[in-house]
Amino acid sequence: MVLFDGINFARITSLALADSVNPCAIAVLTMVLVSILIHNPEKRKRILYAGIGFITAIYIGYLFYGAIIIQFFKTFAEFLRGNSGIVFKGLAIFAMTLGALNIKDYFYYQPGGLATEMPLGLRPKAKLIINQITSPLGAFVIGFLVTLFLLPCTIGPYIIASGLLSKLGFIKALPWLIYYNFIFVLPMAFIVLAVYFGFSKIDDISGWKERNIKRLHLIAGILLFLVGLSLLMGWL
Repeated sequence: MVLFDGINFARITSLALADSVNPCAIAVLTMVLVSILIHNPEKRKRILYAGIGFITAIYIGYLFYGAIIIQFFKTFAEFLRGNSGIVFKGLAIFAMTLGALNIKDYFYYQPGGLATEMPLGLRPKAKLIINQITSPLGAFVIGFLVTLFLLPCTIGPYIIASGLLSKLGFIKALPWLIYYNFIFVLPMAFIVLAVYFGFSKIDDISGWKERNIKRLHLIAGILLFLVGLSLLMGWL
């Protein structure tokens, strides 16, 4: 399989977009920015640097997780070669299930939904850690810890993408992981820039997320379900 092809581009882009609109990632970022603003009310650049530090930590952390997932699939390479059709369909069904759960949240929303949001039990712990951020360096360091709290609500599409990329081997899959995670953190980067340049306030972003949380789940759900259906039917 070549390094770049339209099929992988469609798959990875769709999965990354579904992951990028996850409400819990936006919620965590806003908590980070609020913590920095409280400790540095007159230093707007600190918000920019802290946001960049946090996003960079998320990016690096998820690249690391992607490498682990790909290695996991490679460990069972013989099994995958002999049963690639079964595994491929399994990833497709997994994507459709995640999509259905997100679509369900649009019609019947409950905070902390299974595999769609950060579990309610983890939220106080995540907030406690984030509230300790007082500097850009702290945002970078704590960003690595926060990735562990984000995994329950963001890892699903990433597992599917990494599973599909595992056939390429790690070296050829790495550019796709870099691309995936670029799309994943892009909305967070836009939020940081919007706050820094004064286009929006943190409270406005948090309020927008709460008002549109069902729609975000719907968008993610439709993308995931369509990717899964396409894989299952052989369209992708």
